[in-house]
Amino acid sequence: MYEIICKSEYKTKEYARNLAGILKKGDVIVLSGELGAGKTKFVEGLLNHFGLQDEISSPTFTIVNEYKNEKISIFHFDLYRLSDIYEFENIGGEEYFNKGICIFEWGELIEDILPNDYLKISFSKQNDDENIRILNIETVGDRFKEIDFYSFLEE
Repeated sequence: MYEIICKSEYKTKEYARNLAGILKKGDVIVLSGELGAGKTKFVEGLLNHFGLQDEISSPTFTIVNEYKNEKISIFHFDLYRLSDIYEFENIGGEEYFNKGICIFEWGELIEDILPNDYLKISFSKQNDDENIRILNIETVGDRFKEIDFYSFLEE
């Protein structure tokens, strides 16, 4: 487990942009944390790496938003409104796993059916400074096992 401390909204997006450089088709990222903890800002940073930062919108009412450029598709899911894993399966959610990069906000709901390899990032706010976000990064499976997640931090 890695604990990454981002001291501002900008640093959260910058960290995500740097991390995005290792992502490829078929990668899955699960984002968890309370509302306002920085999950959507993190997604903005990921999209920035791929030149898609101007297109972000919250998928809260659509479950999934697709972003694509000439090289890759990114699927940004917000599973907050789903009641259970079966609802995700009924919308054909598993079909997205190999189509591009999948990012799941509130993804803990579907952990039982995720591919063997994924990143789980838990977001929390620092109690004494509302700008600081703490990202706890856990690797599941082998895909991300050898990566030093501290290396994506910039001073």
